[in-house]
Amino acid sequence: MIATINPATGETIQTFTPLTTAEIENKLDLADSTFQNYRKSSFESRANKLLKAAMILEDDAHEWAQLMTLEMGKPFQSAVAEVKKCAWVCRFYAENGADFLQDKVVETDASYSYVSYQPLGSILAVMPWNFPFWQVFRFAAPTLMAGNVALLKHASNVPQCSLAIATIFKAAGFPKGAFQSLLIESGQVEQVIRDSRVKAVTLTGSELAGQKVASVAGEELKKSVLELGGSDPFIVLEDADIEEAVEVAVTARMLNNGQSCIAAKRFIVVEAIAPTFEKMLLERFQALKIGDPMAEDTDIGPLATPSILEELDQQVQKSVECGAKVLIGGKPIQGKGNFYPPTILTNIPADSPAMTEEFFGPVALLFSVKDVKSAIALANSTSFGLGASVWTKDEKHIELCIRDIEAGAVFINGLVKSDVRLPFGGVKRSGYGRELSVEGIREFVNIKTIWQK
Repeated sequence: MIATINPATGETIQTFTPLTTAEIENKLDLADSTFQNYRKSSFESRANKLLKAAMILEDDAHEWAQLMTLEMGKPFQSAVAEVKKCAWVCRFYAENGADFLQDKVVETDASYSYVSYQPLGSILAVMPWNFPFWQVFRFAAPTLMAGNVALLKHASNVPQCSLAIATIFKAAGFPKGAFQSLLIESGQVEQVIRDSRVKAVTLTGSELAGQKVASVAGEELKKSVLELGGSDPFIVLEDADIEEAVEVAVTARMLNNGQSCIAAKRFIVVEAIAPTFEKMLLERFQALKIGDPMAEDTDIGPLATPSILEELDQQVQKSVECGAKVLIGGKPIQGKGNFYPPTILTNIPADSPAMTEEFFGPVALLFSVKDVKSAIALANSTSFGLGASVWTKDEKHIELCIRDIEAGAVFINGLVKSDVRLPFGGVKRSGYGRELSVEGIREFVNIKTIWQK
């Protein structure tokens, strides 16, 4: 079902009818015909439209933020920050896209040879609900700046966000078919990927969704980029600033009500300081306020859907049955809404879900290890490889962690976050390809070699 259901109350606000096959056909036709002209537009023209989109985002930031909070429950102030980050990515590519895609001259045996970066056509984005504006804009800004056109299949619980983003690009002056929202169900995605007018696909979501999309794209020999799950380690070594590490640890775990791929999920602390870290982390968790996500003083809002709440609770209960210890939380909050309390699990057994699975909610998994090598080994003992955070002042330990941690990003003395100026993506079962920076805008272009005698 495609619907807006308030996760704080369970109230169904609005439902939507999925597009028919004929309606999808019309949208694909429009995208294809729009591309034929849009691809010839100047970088300056595209940049001006992206700058306009940034202005619209900022001018009506509270309106967009309220919509996000209504549909998926993130704290309102976090939603406002998300809107501003979307404006940032629009400005970044408006200001840098032309340089990223300018012809690159290469000296060869030709009188003139160079590399040209040309748009591919219609790009499909299958996007998640947890950052309903940011995930889309970090795809759309470089895609549109490169001269491609965009098709969005958003998560079924944020349809109004999907439609709102389309209105923003329209108001910014982009052609009608340059960015289109496809209100379709998961079962309709395959036909869109297989359509010859769609040239590539990007997905942010679960491993299972990534496997399905990559499989279809592979059969059709189409480029795909996947940003999947993560079980990011947050390593704290003996010489770390423990107080700062704990403060950041709370933010890193609780961002977006704990529903973030790059949230710190496994806290790996050397045993010499583990008791102190545990005590301080517990105190911070106890102080967090759970409640109405629209209230300014709320730290933790509801999880996005009842099924997410149920899955998270099952993971916790199974881990406890295996022998894990609950320091705080551990059970859903009774009453209206999808509320799960801040939770800390320790003494985690090797055969428990907490050791091997991604926990998508406000649950911290706390581990104690002997030294830095043991910390790295535990950090790598997962199928995921998205991000990692390391806390130490020791340069040798820093070098070791940078070299040996299997992840798409390693942050030293800071929380893992996406930055428009740096490439973002993972390794192992966290996906492949990169978003943002120069690497992101070059994912969906034809890197064309030109050789002239």
